[in-house]
Amino acid sequence: MPNSDHATRRTFLGLAGSAAAAGLIPIVTVRPADATPAMLATAIRNVVGEANVRIGKVKLDIPPLVENGNTVPMTVSVTSPMTANEYVKSIHVFNEKNPQPNIGNFYLGPRAGRAQVSTRIRLADSQKVTAIARLSDDTFWSATSDVVVTLAACTEEAI
Repeated sequence: MPNSDHATRRTFLGLAGSAAAAGLIPIVTVRPADATPAMLATAIRNVVGEANVRIGKVKLDIPPLVENGNTVPMTVSVTSPMTANEYVKSIHVFNEKNPQPNIGNFYLGPRAGRAQVSTRIRLADSQKVTAIARLSDDTFWSATSDVVVTLAACTEEAI
């Protein structure tokens, strides 16, 4: 003899599925909130403080068009001799539309050999990606790239 709780659950799920298929139950799509320009500015200020960020010395190698935002290859390199007196202290990567504007922080030193990091990132939508490098003389240098994403990442759907 079947368990009455099990039969009741099966009946409910069958009715709920039929109601959803008939359009009686709305389907809700949930997306995390995008970062705002203010959130991006705050994330950058948390790294650079009140220092001036100059354009140059940083090369951001990221595809301008990606089919899938779940795995976007990215390489950041900085022009530096990487000696004991002149080297890159850190590289920080930011985006303007992901739920979290700070993608990553990479810390280097003179023994790193070269100032370069490579990774894969997730992008929620088409947006700007910015890389900022802090040099040993405490100057900040940056590069920005626009990336068009045809299939967004960082989204969740709930039914």
